[in-house]
Amino acid sequence: MDATLSSEKGEVAVADPTHHERRHSKSTERDEIGRIDAMADAPGVTLDAFSHLDEKKILRKMDMRLIPMLAVLYLLSFLDRGNIGNAKIEGLQDDLGMTSDQYNWCLTVFFFSYAAFEVPSNLLLKKLRPSRWLPLIMVAWGTVMTLMGIVRNYEGLLAARFFLGIAEAGLYPGCAYYVLTMWYCRHEIQLRQAMFFSAASIAGAFSGLLAFAISKMDGVGGLEGWRWIFILEGLATVVIAFVAFAVLHDFPETASFLTEEERAFVVYRLRYRQDKKVSQDGRAQVAEADEFRWEYVWQAFRDWQIWTNIIVYWGIVCPLYGISLFLPSIINNLGYTSSTAQLLTVPIYVTAAILAVIFAYISDRVGKRSPFVISFLFVMLVGFAMCISTTNPRVVYAGVFLAACAIYPSFPGNIAWLSGNLRGGYKRSAGMAIQIGVGNLGGAIASNMYRQKDSPRYILGHALELGFISAGIIAAFILVISYAAANKRRARIMQESGNFSNEELAAKGDKAPTFRYMY
Repeated sequence: MDATLSSEKGEVAVADPTHHERRHSKSTERDEIGRIDAMADAPGVTLDAFSHLDEKKILRKMDMRLIPMLAVLYLLSFLDRGNIGNAKIEGLQDDLGMTSDQYNWCLTVFFFSYAAFEVPSNLLLKKLRPSRWLPLIMVAWGTVMTLMGIVRNYEGLLAARFFLGIAEAGLYPGCAYYVLTMWYCRHEIQLRQAMFFSAASIAGAFSGLLAFAISKMDGVGGLEGWRWIFILEGLATVVIAFVAFAVLHDFPETASFLTEEERAFVVYRLRYRQDKKVSQDGRAQVAEADEFRWEYVWQAFRDWQIWTNIIVYWGIVCPLYGISLFLPSIINNLGYTSSTAQLLTVPIYVTAAILAVIFAYISDRVGKRSPFVISFLFVMLVGFAMCISTTNPRVVYAGVFLAACAIYPSFPGNIAWLSGNLRGGYKRSAGMAIQIGVGNLGGAIASNMYRQKDSPRYILGHALELGFISAGIIAAFILVISYAAANKRRARIMQESGNFSNEELAAKGDKAPTFRYMY
C-alpha cells in the first residue's frame, strides 16, 4: 500500500489498494517495516494525523491476536518447570533412589542454565523473528520434558533439568519484552503482562489437576504414574509449538490483522506517546535509538536501577518458586493424602490469577507501580508469618493462600515497573533479560529452602522467605526515593538548559532530561 502522510492536513492518505497488492507481492519484510516506519516518522505528523482511528478498537485487536497465544506458551513453560513438585509426591524421588539433597539439586541446576542463557536469547529475539524463535525453543524444551519421563537415575534427571533450563531460558523474558515493549505503551503493559503471566498461576492449578489425573496411569506401558506426567505434558508442549509457528505475529509494522494506517499509528504511539499525558508534539519525551550497538547492552549492565530492582524481584520470585515447587509437599505434610494435596493447590492458583489481572488493570489506570508492589510485599510477609508461627493445618494453608494471592499480582507489576523505566530497544531487551535472568537465581536459592528434614513446619524455608521479602521492601523504597529525586532534578535541567535535539535525546535514552521515571 503506497501511503503518504500529509502534514498540512494532519491526516493519512492511502493510495489505490490494487497498486499496493502488486507492490506488496514484490516487497520484502524489511521494505514493509521501512515503509510503516516512514509513515510514523514523517515530518510534521502528530497524534492529530491519527485522530480518526479508534485506539481502543486497535488495542482490542492486538489483545485478541497476541495475548491468548502467549498465555498458552507461558502456561506450558511454567507447567513444565514446576511439575517436578507434583511428580515428587507421586513417587519420583523414591523410584530413582534419590536423597532429599539430590532432589533439591535437580531443582537448583535448572536455574543456573536458565539464568545464563536469558540475555543471549533476548538479543537473538530482537534480531530474529519472534514467531520463529519462540516456537523453536518450545520444541526444544518439550522434547527435553518428554525425555525426562524415561530417566532412570539421579544423574539422568539432573542432566535433563539442566537442559530444560537452557531451552526455557528465552521464553518468559522473550514474551515479556515482545508484548510489553514492542506493541504496547508503558501505561498499558501491566495489564497485558498480568494477562499472560496469570497463566503461571493457572499452570499451578492445572498442574495439580493433571497430576491427579495422570497419576492414575500408573503401570500403563510399564511406566510409573509420575513418568507419564512428564511425557504427556512434554508432548503437549511440542504440539502447541507447531500451532504457535502459524499464529504468532512478529512486529506491529508487519501485523496482517491491522491496516497500514493502524500499523503506523501503533508505531507512532510507541515512539512518541508512551505516557497518557504528553504534549501533541511529545516526540522528544520518549525519543529512542533502535539500531544495535553494544554500548546499549553495556548500559544495561551498568544501570543502577536494574540491579536495585533485582533485589525487589528476589523478594517476589523466591516466594514464587517456593510456592510453585513445594506447595504440594507443604500441603501433603499437613496430613493430607497426595491426591487431596494436589487438589487443594487449585483454589489458591485460580484466586491468584484473578487478582493478578484485577490489580494490573487498576495499576495501569492510575499509572503507578510501587504502591501495589510494596503493598503486596507486606501481604506476603503476613502470609509467611502465619505459616511459621503455628502447626495448625488450616492456618498454614491460609498463610500460603494469602502469600500466593500477593505473589502473583506483584510479579507482573515488578516487571512492568522496570521495563517502563528503560528506553532504547536493545537496552530494554538486555535489561529485562538481566532482571529476569539474575533474578531467577533466586529460584536456585528457593529450590533449597524447603528441605525434607524440616517438614512439616519448614521453619527455615519460611524464615528465608521472610528475609527476602523484607530486603525487597527496602529496595523498593530506595527505588521510589531515587526515581522521585531524579525526576525533580531533570525538571530543573529542562527549565535551565532549554532545547535538546531529538538525536541527543535518543542517544541518552532513559537518561535524557525529558524522560520521567514511573513509580
